[in-house]
Amino acid sequence: MLDSIYIGMSGLTAYSKGLQTISNNVANLNTPGFKTSTPRFADMYYGDRFTQYAPGRSDPTQFGSGVEYGYASLNLAQGDLRASSGPLDLAIKGDGFLTLLDGNTTRYARTGQFAADDNGYIADKATGLKLMQLTASGTPAPISLAGKQISPPSATTTITFTDNLSSGSTDFSIPNVDVYDANGGKHTLSIAFEPDSSVIPGRWKVTVYDENKLPIQEGTLQFNGGIPEPGNDTIDFTLTSASAPPLTAKLDFSSGVTGFSAGSSSTLRVAKKDGYAVGTLSSMNVDEDGQIMLQYSNGQTDHLGEVAVARFSDPQRLKQMGNGLFDASHAPAPQYGISSHDGLGQVIAASTEASNVDLSTEFGQLILIQRGFQASSQVVTTANEMIMQLFQMRGQG
Repeated sequence: MLDSIYIGMSGLTAYSKGLQTISNNVANLNTPGFKTSTPRFADMYYGDRFTQYAPGRSDPTQFGSGVEYGYASLNLAQGDLRASSGPLDLAIKGDGFLTLLDGNTTRYARTGQFAADDNGYIADKATGLKLMQLTASGTPAPISLAGKQISPPSATTTITFTDNLSSGSTDFSIPNVDVYDANGGKHTLSIAFEPDSSVIPGRWKVTVYDENKLPIQEGTLQFNGGIPEPGNDTIDFTLTSASAPPLTAKLDFSSGVTGFSAGSSSTLRVAKKDGYAVGTLSSMNVDEDGQIMLQYSNGQTDHLGEVAVARFSDPQRLKQMGNGLFDASHAPAPQYGISSHDGLGQVIAASTEASNVDLSTEFGQLILIQRGFQASSQVVTTANEMIMQLFQMRGQG
């Protein structure tokens, strides 16, 4: 009967640990990226006794020694994806984990809220762990903004025009044409068109003025049958500045410009032009391929690299560490890839993954564990009463 007490106590111990697992699941109902654990119990048999059933034959009889809390298996089912306001809030839709660097150790997570830290790395706001990208060699490395905070300037080289310069116009001008020198300085030009068809029909005199309204270049634009004549459809000009090297650029009328008669109304305009000022990093986001895109104040874009996604052949060997992190020191080496490639899940930006806690499942488990605890308690109580009865009988004898 003492054995029965110990067996009952093993049940009390095991179900107490099971209750702890369920309690932890329920408590993390609203923890982003949390994965529930399912309690598992194991029976215990420590000894055999051989029983004589017939002459010359004996069979072993096993005596149970109770139950133990075996392990808690991870439930890696997908949690709900919830929209977030952070452009670098990331979640995985499907199979895989975000890869994070903790000192010299690699950790993994299903979701995280990231931002640039003081050292220029993309790091998790809660833990400070650095988000990793996939390098050309296929290995993960921290994502750094080094050299990416500034977009260097680019000098204007070509200004392209489009639409119609009416042959019936007496004059025409395009004001406020912004160009940039090699240092990113902006210069606002104006371009004047004056018909010069007295010499050759369809000819225009083109004058480029600087921001001080001083002419810096004169050239000729020639139309033939309403179409710019090759060789007379571009004009080069040079703008000098005290703060930058001379800027040489080209006015290009060769494509999309016409010179047909439309009375005194012309619609000629700048279609596009290159060159831009220096820009500072204004925002970051992650596209559907998991690539971190950078936007600058000068309208330019750049990218850092693709977020590294890890997949494990045996994810049950991962260990939860808290803060949504997983340790893989006892798991096989993962396969690394990028979003939505080779069967890996998709990196979803501006989203977080909610916990996968299902309260109905947890409460069902809770009832079963409670019943097991009650039954084990009853075993201890009954065995104790039987022992007390034996003591009483001995006293009466």
